[in-house]
Amino acid sequence: MKAIAYYQSLPADHPEALQDVQLPEPTPGPRDLLVEVRAISVNPVDTKIRRNVAPEPGTAKVLGWDVAGVVKAVGSAVSLFQPGDPVFYAGALDRAGANSELHLVDERIVGKMPQSLSFAEAAALPLTAITAWELLFERLQVGEGSASAGQSLLIVGAAGGVGSILTQLARRLTGLTVIGTASRPQTQAWVRELGAHHVIDHSKPLSEELARIGIGQVTHVASLTQTDQHFDQLIEALQPQGQLALIDDPLQPLDVMKLKRKSLSLHWELMFTRSLYQTADMIEQHRLLQRVAELVEGGVLKTTLGEHFGRIDAANLRRAHALLESGSAKGKIVLEGF
Repeated sequence: MKAIAYYQSLPADHPEALQDVQLPEPTPGPRDLLVEVRAISVNPVDTKIRRNVAPEPGTAKVLGWDVAGVVKAVGSAVSLFQPGDPVFYAGALDRAGANSELHLVDERIVGKMPQSLSFAEAAALPLTAITAWELLFERLQVGEGSASAGQSLLIVGAAGGVGSILTQLARRLTGLTVIGTASRPQTQAWVRELGAHHVIDHSKPLSEELARIGIGQVTHVASLTQTDQHFDQLIEALQPQGQLALIDDPLQPLDVMKLKRKSLSLHWELMFTRSLYQTADMIEQHRLLQRVAELVEGGVLKTTLGEHFGRIDAANLRRAHALLESGSAKGKIVLEGF
């Protein structure tokens, strides 16, 4: 089968950073689906692993953790899907990625694809939807509906992949006042379009930007990027007993003692935790994606596809990695077909 892989960690603009290769067709285990990959999207995790995780000498490492495709075959213990089902999912970090014609995935982390979306539109959603949902409703424990009325959420990096879906979830499913950050006119417009009540500029002091829109402090913060650079400002922006959740990998250590005076709580979100540890509630990601599909069909949520980079090949994936590493991407970058 065709696949895109790498043999050594190289800069995105190097011609061997990602290569077109041929690999054997995989065989499903008992709970696996064998999926014909129709579209994929690219996430920061792809670029981080390409830069920092070198494959064993002579072996090819395949990236890619956002998929829309069609089930080709199922394992002996599969009960949720059958061949021919269109599906979308994010996969597992400790298994081969999905930048390949065929891909194996455990059925417990897969959802049936929204019928109203194309494969490209659906591929933009799984990883970021799971991350945003778990961060908002499980880590921060925000209640749906009016349960969170009077509370507020500051989303740092609201124009990115996770921010684009988190903004929609917070605005449409909760009573939170949603403040998104973006630093360029086009990304600020995108965040407003997604439903944020307010948009501020994270290249400026956050307390000054919040004061500009008449907000003193917030109850919740979702820090999606550059947490180490904003850490002191986020603590200042949070009300006493507020909550801070983050998903990025800070380059500098965070001094958590700074949270003590305000009794602030700190939450980490990694959507791969359930699949990495085969947790007892692993199937919650299947249910979560089913709910996301329902919300898409009901017009509550929309795809966060930002740019379509053409077919799935090494050259286009290298371009996608370079754009993500530049920090200027809006929404999700999607590739489609081989």
